[in-house]
Amino acid sequence: MPDYFAPLEDMRFVIKELCQLKDVLSIPVFQEREIDVDMVDAILEEGGKFANEVLAPINGPGDVTGNKFDKGNVTTPAGFKEAYKQFAEAGWTSTQSEPEYGGQGLPATVSTPLIEMWQSAAMAFSLCPMLTQGAIEALTDNCPDETLKQLYLPKMISGEWTGTMDLTEPQAGSDLGAVRTKAVPEGDHFLITGQKIFITWGEHDMAENIVHLVLARLPDAPEGTKGISLFIAPKFIVNPDGSLGKRNGIECVSIEHKLGIRASATATLAYENAVGYIVGEANRGLEYMFVMMNNARMAVGLQGVSICERSYQAALAYAKERVQSPELGKKGSAVPIIKHADVRRMLMTMKAYTEATRALCYVASALADAAAHHPDPNQKQEFQAMQELLIPVVKGWCTEVGVEVASIGIQVYGGMGYVEETGVAQYLRDAQIAPIYEGTTGIQALDLIGRKVAMTRGATVQALGKQVQETVEKLSAYKDDDDCLAIAETLGRSAKLVGDCTKWLLVSFGGGNYNLAAAGSVAYMRLMGVVIGGWLMGKATLVAKEKLKSGEGNQAFYQAKIVTSRFYADYILSQAYSYAQAITRGGYSVLALDEDQF
Repeated sequence: MPDYFAPLEDMRFVIKELCQLKDVLSIPVFQEREIDVDMVDAILEEGGKFANEVLAPINGPGDVTGNKFDKGNVTTPAGFKEAYKQFAEAGWTSTQSEPEYGGQGLPATVSTPLIEMWQSAAMAFSLCPMLTQGAIEALTDNCPDETLKQLYLPKMISGEWTGTMDLTEPQAGSDLGAVRTKAVPEGDHFLITGQKIFITWGEHDMAENIVHLVLARLPDAPEGTKGISLFIAPKFIVNPDGSLGKRNGIECVSIEHKLGIRASATATLAYENAVGYIVGEANRGLEYMFVMMNNARMAVGLQGVSICERSYQAALAYAKERVQSPELGKKGSAVPIIKHADVRRMLMTMKAYTEATRALCYVASALADAAAHHPDPNQKQEFQAMQELLIPVVKGWCTEVGVEVASIGIQVYGGMGYVEETGVAQYLRDAQIAPIYEGTTGIQALDLIGRKVAMTRGATVQALGKQVQETVEKLSAYKDDDDCLAIAETLGRSAKLVGDCTKWLLVSFGGGNYNLAAAGSVAYMRLMGVVIGGWLMGKATLVAKEKLKSGEGNQAFYQAKIVTSRFYADYILSQAYSYAQAITRGGYSVLALDEDQF
């Protein structure tokens, strides 16, 4: 199994230069918590060590052995329980949570690189703290019952207990309006009965209790999504003093046998009169759960970055050591395959995608910090709108890219990549789930064109376009720099295509041609992804140019940043035209055949 090392230099570059870390830390709430740049550097350094030394070694073996299921109990792979204990004791479970309940209160801008590390090192392991954090935020933001919060949140934040998100049922996948699980009131609680499937880390032996956040219907609930409520249902009943009582009526009846993320137990849970406590108001469960879902969508988008990074590191190391054939046009001995042009093309594609998707995810996290905590209400609203626009792009585009990059990584290895013992096939198998769970790529694309574009009449896309144009103009000011001019020219043309396609979508929606718009929605999401990625790579180029001019920092790093940005413009951003064609012309043929013609 190839080693993993947290890419701290690029992580720091993105959060400091593209996310403007100092501006984030200047927000009053973070000033009060006395978080500074030096502290952030130290946190990332320690996080990198933990990922490299503790989590990465259990990734491959955990994939091989998987979980053991026996009479409702799940035993995790060797080393997972011990790693989780170390993870919690080191305080990594508490980084994002509110200090009021025992959290460290770090900005998302800082916690996002940490999450990337956990996911690159051991994606299956990372899902457990990821879902727990989502449950923590859902309760923190939506539960008005302070007694419940004090009873559950400190133990979840400390890592003593973990959390899950129980939405899906056999007949209710993406259509949560079809949820049938029932919750019947009894005294100060409810009795929940039903079945939930595909519950990630729904049963395990790493923590003493599992707190399930479950969607269910009250007896008098209206049909559809407006009749769903959210409940806390713990594996073990929690006594008023915080101690654990008897086992609740929640049984793990099976775990799935999966293509990837084999070390995480994906459980089917049977609820039989399980004690649950309602979160917030009745029939608003889906609204509350969206807090958790948005958190999960951001984290899953980041999984795309994490897989890109892990795959790239493995492919790069192999390309430097694998000797095969002389260089073209030269006589002599065989050389490391990194000297061959097409291998370099593959490695540059992996590198460019990794850096662009990382920049997108981190910038979206910085927007989340500003949207949640900025003191100016008007600016908060603008930040919120921009972050909401980016969420489906983060989830949809970054995860699709993760699959592509993992596949390229196998290609770099050649036949050895197809052999499980090399470890790189696992990255592709793990990557495949990311475009599926927490809302498929198609669902993200529909959310993007429907809620984020049509409902705002394209206002946020237009605001983003102005920022892109500013970057184009700054790059164009380097009149004698071929790299800057080439990036500016391709970025400018691509940004215009986004504007044109957005207008086309709005006309389609306005004319009631919803299916025509939907047929091009994934292409639109991909267009947004490659252009936003190109914009951020362009911004990175501007920073690198100034650093080279001043002689500051690692000059080789900044030179590589410019070359990678130029490659992105030439090889990846140039895809914008084909996506635009698919959006504005491809929908007609998508819808043309009768069903019996397929």
